[in-house]
Amino acid sequence: MAAIESLLAWSPLQPLFRRRCADRLAVLAYHAVTSPEHFARQLDHIRAHGAAVTLEEATDALMGRRRLPANAVLITFDDGDRSIHDVALPLLVERAMPAVAFVVAGLLDTETPFWWDEVRGLIAAGGRADGLEVAIASGQRRAPAIALKKVDDQARLAAIDTLRRTATQPVPSRPQLRTEELRALETAGVAIGNHSLTHPCLARCPQDKIRNEISQAHDLLTAALGHEPTTFAYPDGSHDARVRDAVAAAGYDVAFAFDHALATLPARDPLAVSRLRIDADADLDRLRIITSGLHPAIHRLRGLG
Repeated sequence: MAAIESLLAWSPLQPLFRRRCADRLAVLAYHAVTSPEHFARQLDHIRAHGAAVTLEEATDALMGRRRLPANAVLITFDDGDRSIHDVALPLLVERAMPAVAFVVAGLLDTETPFWWDEVRGLIAAGGRADGLEVAIASGQRRAPAIALKKVDDQARLAAIDTLRRTATQPVPSRPQLRTEELRALETAGVAIGNHSLTHPCLARCPQDKIRNEISQAHDLLTAALGHEPTTFAYPDGSHDARVRDAVAAAGYDVAFAFDHALATLPARDPLAVSRLRIDADADLDRLRIITSGLHPAIHRLRGLG
């Protein structure tokens, strides 16, 4: 795959797509930052060949209130992994580059692992649950968690409860971001956004849970920051009309999807702004073809978008 991506990055298609998509916004969606060296190289590439913009600038452009420079990039992180504060923040500050962290508010100031990490840990400790046997047997590290993202939320919670009861031991605790670290992120130029209370796939939840996941997270983040968050990112990109209506009702004008596409300016739908999936340890050729729009275009042609 890396060889193919390198060929694409240096093919005539790359500059063609880069020019064609220069007036769009590349919203990069990261999660944890496990490789400081790779992430630093990515930031240097973005700074040299694009224009990193703030959440406020991006929001204004998405709403049609301003123009952005060519090849604009908005750096975002989902979930609120500790590495955003511990690893990514110093690298961003060193380069004076802004970003956005979408935080699972219910985990703030806790030692609770992300539910998908808990699922993997419980299965490693012998936990079993109906409907996960095929995913477990596949041997893929992420397969069980992916399987649970595709079922009704009540079924997901029931499966996790069964895993807890059948595992030989609980999953170790995991320190999450603290309130003071959230404030430090914001002070240093990393805006904080709402990523729900517990990170369910919202489109698979009943209406009352959708509202609670959004509003309770909003209240917790408001208390932690001293002001209301202004933007939302759908956990796992899961949204439907009910979810978008609830986000709008909570006062958000802009919300971000997870569909691996460049965002149009102004946004066709400000409550479903496209983002590009990328890992912090990706090489530069992959970053090049993602931000140019070439990789997303091939993804769509293959039916993977």
